[in-house]
Amino acid sequence: MIKVLIVDDQALIREGLNMMLSLYEDIHIIGEAINGQEAIKLLQEKETDVILMDIRMPIMDGVEATRIIKEKYPHIKIIILTTFNEDEYIFQGLNYGADGYILKDVSSKELINSIKSVYRGDMLFHGEVAKTIAGAIKGSKTIKKESILESLTPRELEIAKLVGEGKSNKEISEMLYITEGTVKNHITRILDKLELRDRTQLVIYLKNRNKIF
Repeated sequence: MIKVLIVDDQALIREGLNMMLSLYEDIHIIGEAINGQEAIKLLQEKETDVILMDIRMPIMDGVEATRIIKEKYPHIKIIILTTFNEDEYIFQGLNYGADGYILKDVSSKELINSIKSVYRGDMLFHGEVAKTIAGAIKGSKTIKKESILESLTPRELEIAKLVGEGKSNKEISEMLYITEGTVKNHITRILDKLELRDRTQLVIYLKNRNKIF
């Protein structure tokens, strides 16, 4: 059972998401919040696995809430759910540790798959958002020396490239004919070698160096 918190200042959106997700037996809505500040208070009382987080909200927006929540509860997965496809918000959300970023016009099936995907530890970006991410970080400055990549094995480079393309662990395992556990082990070693915190930083790192592939 995946415990989900819905955070959005629009009652209609909250009710719609709640109704949609309640149809699935493996999803449990633990509560709703109208802004980031209220969400943080709820987390003190409710055990939560995944948060569906709106961006533009009064009092505390989704970007600031993501920063605070990830600092206090790094295990909680956050999917930024918005109608705004804007570079500034996307990039800030990623820097603060958001696990996924999708637009509100996705289908119910896509939303459920998104929740399950980030719950498993994968990163997820809606198709249009993925394009914006690539553009937003294309010109960002280099944060590490290219020579560090030389420490990766050919297999690790192959998996790193697929992660950079937004592939999930399951997709990578199917493409390379290896188990998801093996994929996770490779990614852990890649992160250690590149001194990166998580999959988000790896995506940004690789986008800055896409020429190596």
